[in-house]
Amino acid sequence: MGFEHTSVLLQETIEQLKIRPDGTYVDGTLGGGGHSLEICKRLTTGRLIGIDQDADAVAAAAERLNDYKEKVTIVRSNYSEMADVLKDLGILRVDGILLDLGVSSFQLDTPERGFTYRDADAPLDMRMDQRQTVTAGDIVNGYSEMELFRIIRDYGEDRFAKNIAKHIVKAREEKAIETAGELNAIIKCAIPMKVQKTGGHPSKRTYQAIRIELNHELEILKEHLDEMISLLNDGGRLCVITFHSLEDRIVKSAFKKNENPCTCPATFPVCVCGNKSMGRMAVRKPILPSEKELQENSRSKSARLRVFERTVKE
Repeated sequence: MGFEHTSVLLQETIEQLKIRPDGTYVDGTLGGGGHSLEICKRLTTGRLIGIDQDADAVAAAAERLNDYKEKVTIVRSNYSEMADVLKDLGILRVDGILLDLGVSSFQLDTPERGFTYRDADAPLDMRMDQRQTVTAGDIVNGYSEMELFRIIRDYGEDRFAKNIAKHIVKAREEKAIETAGELNAIIKCAIPMKVQKTGGHPSKRTYQAIRIELNHELEILKEHLDEMISLLNDGGRLCVITFHSLEDRIVKSAFKKNENPCTCPATFPVCVCGNKSMGRMAVRKPILPSEKELQENSRSKSARLRVFERTVKE
């Protein structure tokens, strides 16, 4: 199966990156290379660095971007290593960075990757980087009831988190939980039937929670947004596409802090903390998919694009 992924908010992202033909750009979540392809089309002497931890994505993107290979460098890594990747390539600053934080259509549609709850036989895997040894199954079968409750509550935002955790622990006492079908059945038993009829697939929030925990998605995002802004040239832009409120809140908070980092009390007549603004939020509200995109790609429904522009004050 080919690595297929419909790039969300594609035109909007390309527009916000304000691509210069001679600029250097980083796609920190390369995926199938959809966004990167559009960046490459606009480069003359410029360069694109593509980063992804998924081997399937790296292979697919290399093929897709083959016509532009003299302008493209692809590195198998996590975007958390972006500063080191650029340093190894002799690059100090770049003109734009893109993160598309969604799970790719390929990952969702390939049952053996374990991201989907829609295939009963799918294993509990969910590793973005298959070099990692811990899987979703290890979390489901190894975390304590309190730990499961915490991640399902915090990362899945599921009001039945306590009951789901309790049911998982009880079920695994009989035998290890190995497939999506087994986990789905357990979750269904933990959620009232009347809620299941109106609240979408009962497993959706739990799967989101386990995936976020397994791949450390929120910690990595929170810890590296400031660093990515610091890697930008004057006028360079960081575009981040999120797919749920937890990610969006982190991005919004980081962008606000970088725009106005002053920690002085409001009563102070002048700033004395010494914290300098890194730039500005280029759009005050997140950019949402168009009606046309929503009709053509249902997975774009929850997408949000936020943009930060770096300003270097000498």
